[in-house]
Amino acid sequence: MPLNINDDVAEIADDDSGLLYRCVSWLNTAFLVISAIFVVLMMLHVAADVLLRAVSDVGITGTLEVVSYYYMVCAIFLAFGYVELKNQHIRVDLFVQQMPRSAQVILYILACLAGFAFFGLLAWQSMIDAIRATRSHETIMSNFLFYVWPSRWALPIGFIGCLLAILCNLLKALTRWRAL
Repeated sequence: MPLNINDDVAEIADDDSGLLYRCVSWLNTAFLVISAIFVVLMMLHVAADVLLRAVSDVGITGTLEVVSYYYMVCAIFLAFGYVELKNQHIRVDLFVQQMPRSAQVILYILACLAGFAFFGLLAWQSMIDAIRATRSHETIMSNFLFYVWPSRWALPIGFIGCLLAILCNLLKALTRWRAL
């Protein structure tokens, strides 16, 4: 039986049950769950801080720092890949809808390639920044010692999840010859 690369790619990416799609979907769903946990933790932390301030006039030390450097960063960046995989990013396709199917697909492929390059550069630079922050045990000025280097890893992790999602969507668009 001759090896047909197109059939192999189609088998991997044509439907939502392909191995690559399942792995990327599982990974990005896990990142989404972690992101949701950070949202819940942020809600509980801020509510507890507000309640304590109302009752005792003393809040939880470091609430602003934890919310700004951990909860918000993880809540936003870890969910990127899931949003991309489900095609839920904001799109303006008013004119593209009027174009022929082949033009739509070509524009979608170009957009995927541009997104792949953009998120690839973001992943690369944020990985360099995270490694640098980890090596130096990066902290911020506060009224206590507050390490921020662990939160720096949310960016490259989220961007890599997004890169994998773009790859899956690109492969699906190529095998179905349809803009997603």
